[in-house]
Amino acid sequence: MSRPKIGEKAPEFSGVDQDGNEIKLSDFKGRKLILFFYPKDDTPGCTAAACSLRDDYDALKEAGYDMLGVSPDKPAKHAKFINKYNFPFSLLADEEKETLKAYGAWGRKKFMGREYDGVLRSTYIIDEEGKILEVIEKVKTKTHAQQIRELMKI
Repeated sequence: MSRPKIGEKAPEFSGVDQDGNEIKLSDFKGRKLILFFYPKDDTPGCTAAACSLRDDYDALKEAGYDMLGVSPDKPAKHAKFINKYNFPFSLLADEEKETLKAYGAWGRKKFMGREYDGVLRSTYIIDEEGKILEVIEKVKTKTHAQQIRELMKI
């Protein structure tokens, strides 16, 4: 599956967050959104990336960005992850992988010589009109927020 490109309209999505609330892309109309895709709650790389975003959340929010994470984990697992690390942003449960696939964030991976389907860690920066401003395909987990800030000149 191909990824949406810079300048294209971001694919619409709808899903349930950690509290059971439905969240849609259209909820962010008029606001900029950092939409990040990650494989699994409470794993080393995913925790590092999410904590980086948490630590720079205020600066990103002040610059006008909302934030939403997406993984195939269930809402209850997202709630535990959020509570454990005090994340100030919501996490969307994409158990059917519809949003992941729409953004090209689900596909073939290789690890230790083994191939399998999984989440391709990536981040999309979406503008107030729902168009893609930037795509980060090579997420630096420990410094992800800094990566975004440098790219967006924040």
